Amino acid sequence: MEENNVFTAKTVDEAIEEGLNALGITLDEAEIVVLEEGKKKLFGSVKARVQIKKKSSDAGRAAEFIDGVLKILGIPAESEIESESEEENIKINIKTPNSARVIGKRGDVLDAIQCIAGAVANIGNDEYKKVVVDCENYRTQREQTLKTLAEKLAKKAVEKGRKMTLEPMNPYERRIIHSALADNTEVKTISEGKEPNRYIAVVPNNAKPNDRGLKYGERSFDRRGDRRRGDNKDFGKRDRGDRRPPRGDRPAGGAKRGKKEIHFGTFLGNSGNKGEE
Repeated sequence: MEENNVFTAKTVDEAIEEGLNALGITLDEAEIVVLEEGKKKLFGSVKARVQIKKKSSDAGRAAEFIDGVLKILGIPAESEIESESEEENIKINIKTPNSARVIGKRGDVLDAIQCIAGAVANIGNDEYKKVVVDCENYRTQREQTLKTLAEKLAKKAVEKGRKMTLEPMNPYERRIIHSALADNTEVKTISEGKEPNRYIAVVPNNAKPNDRGLKYGERSFDRRGDRRRGDNKDFGKRDRGDRRPPRGDRPAGGAKRGKKEIHFGTFLGNSGNKGEE
C-alpha cells in the first residue's frame, strides 16, 4: 500500500482485493479509482494501480460539505454528526465560537447551509432523507419563541376581533405556528401570499365580515378613518387631501359650489398580498 490508499499489483483485480483487505471493507463500501491498468511490455511490465477509500455516509458527505463552506467563509467551526439512521433524519450540529455568523439574521444563513447540505446528503438516494443543521441549540430556542408569539397573536386577534398577520416565514417556521394553534378553538391559521413572501394569518372566530386584517404590531382604524400607529409622528392629523382650501381659494359668496371631492385614506392591509392573484 502506498500513500493516499493507492494499491499496486499485477492486475486491477488483484490491486482491488489487496486494498479491500487492507482497509477491512467490502466492495460495496468502497470508492475505487483505477489510476493505471496493469499491462505487459516488450521488456518487463507495468503494475496496476488503484486508489481505494471507504464511501462516505449521507451524513458524512453533508458534514464534509458544511466544513468546506465554513472554511471558505473564514469561520472557525466544526460540524458534528449527532444522529443518522435509516429511519431517522440526519442531525448535524455546528460548533463555533462565532455562532452569530453561522446562524445569521433569524437563522437565514443556517437555513441556507441546511438546504444545500440536504441536497448533498441525498445524492444518489432513491428516498429523500431530511437533514437538520443546528448551531448552539438555535432551532429549539427559535421554536419556543415562535410558539410564544403564536399564543400572543391569537389572544390579540380574539381581543380585537380581527385577523392578524405575521411577517413572511419559511415553511419550517410556518409549520411551527400552525402546530402551536392547532388545538385553539377560538382561532384558525392560514398561509397567504407567495414564496418567498408567504406568511401566516391568524383569523379569530369573531372576525368581522370582509376583514382584510392587520399586520402584527399595527393598530386598527378609528371611527374617523385615521391610521393609528404607535410611532406615527402625525398621529391624529388629517391627510393632506382632507384639509380645507385657503379662504382665498374658496368660491365667492352666492357662487355655486362644485361637486364635493372624495378622498380615500390609505388602506392598512397585509403587506405580503402585493402581486397576489
